[in-house]
Amino acid sequence: MMFITKSCITILLILVAVAAIACAGQEPAAAPAPDQSASGQLNVAATVSPITSIVENIGGTRISLQGVVPEGVNSHTFEPAPSVAVTLAGADLIFLNGLFLEEPTLEMAKANLKPGASIVSLGEQTITREQWQFDFSFPEEDGHPNPHLWPDPILALRYAEIVRDNLVARDAANADYYRANYDAFAERIATVDEAVKTMIPTIPVENRKLLTYHDSWAYFADRYGLTVIGAVQPSDFSEPSARDVANLITQISEEGIPAVFGSEVFPSDVMQTIAAESGAEYIDELSDDDLPGAPGDPDHSYLGLEVTNLRIMIPALGGDASALDNVDISPVFDGESNAVYPQ
Repeated sequence: MMFITKSCITILLILVAVAAIACAGQEPAAAPAPDQSASGQLNVAATVSPITSIVENIGGTRISLQGVVPEGVNSHTFEPAPSVAVTLAGADLIFLNGLFLEEPTLEMAKANLKPGASIVSLGEQTITREQWQFDFSFPEEDGHPNPHLWPDPILALRYAEIVRDNLVARDAANADYYRANYDAFAERIATVDEAVKTMIPTIPVENRKLLTYHDSWAYFADRYGLTVIGAVQPSDFSEPSARDVANLITQISEEGIPAVFGSEVFPSDVMQTIAAESGAEYIDELSDDDLPGAPGDPDHSYLGLEVTNLRIMIPALGGDASALDNVDISPVFDGESNAVYPQ
């Protein structure tokens, strides 16, 4: 007869626990139905605020939504705190921009993904590799394209479509609600698109050029007939060289560009120098992913961000921005969501 001592039992229990922990960190072969929040809603996480806002517009009051990247920080260099792992570990769906924008957050999400949960990379499902754009801030030799798709409202609508389809697949009981919110959001995007098409022709042809500190407008410019002549911030997020600055000053002066655009998130003395030496106006109020206002304000949304930026950009280039008066930037759904935007 074999006797098992207490010490042997203890060792066996420890081995079983270790095996269970190891298995929990692996992606399951077949995803079971996701766990939902205590309220019965899907737990959803999103990275940068424009994406969080797009998700909020589609999910409305039927999801529990948590943003991850605080507003006002550089999303390219953001390193998530350990506390973010708790949010990601509890999410049924995690929406990222992708295209190498949020690599540390992506790695944390993969490491903490619960069984049945999904990571949805929006950028890779929106444009093909052949459509990737490269520029001074995102040189082709680095292999990482410009990831800022959302300033182009048509690409942002594709983001919303992907969000809708994932929410419907996870939460069929609210499918009609998500589809209705998407349809309403699509109408708002169509209004923005028509407004831009109306405004661009009001800009003198010679002024339809953009110089920004951080290049967030490549896809927008390509769609609507603007030319991005450069971006000041190099790919390593350092300051540009003296030669780069001199070349930009010469180009702006020769082409008579009326305004150069900085960013609230990327303050730069270099931009002030470029503007002063070239005779252009320096405007440092554009925002890449920091929504205007505060959470809960009507303009604190993707649509609010788009309209605010265009109201700054179009007149500075000599155009008329009054077509934006017809754009409704309020949420497309009724009621108050519980979306959280970290500050």
